[in-house]
Amino acid sequence: MSLIDDARAVRENAHVPYSRFKVGAAIRAASGRVYVGCNVENVAYPEGTCAEAGAICAMVAAGETEIAEVAVIADSPVPVSPCGGCRQKLAEFGAAAVPVTLATTDGKTLKTTIGELLPGVFDAEQMSRV
Repeated sequence: MSLIDDARAVRENAHVPYSRFKVGAAIRAASGRVYVGCNVENVAYPEGTCAEAGAICAMVAAGETEIAEVAVIADSPVPVSPCGGCRQKLAEFGAAAVPVTLATTDGKTLKTTIGELLPGVFDAEQMSRV
C-alpha cells in the first residue's frame, strides 16, 4: 500500500459535519512505520484538528520524532496544501528535503518538499540567545 493509499483510507474516517471537506494524511517516520490522521471538526471553531496534525500526534505518541515522507489527500479540483500551522508542525519533525505528495481523490498529484512548503520556517536556531 502506498502512502497516498494510507491517506486515502484514513480520509474516510474524517469527522467533518460542518465543512464536509474530508482530508487524510499519512506520514512515514524514519523507522519506516506509517502514521495516519484525518481532520476532525468541532462546532466550536477553530477547535478542530487538521489531518496532518493528527498524523504527527500519532507518530509522537508512538515515540517517534522524525518524518521521512508525507502524503495528504482531499476531494478537491487541485491538490490541497497543508495550512500554515501544519506546515510549521511538519517542519518541526522533518528536514527541508523531506518529500511531500499532495493529491486529489481523482488522481492529480503535486510533489513538493517540506522546505518548499515553508521557505521561511521559524526554527530553534532563531530562539537561541547569544
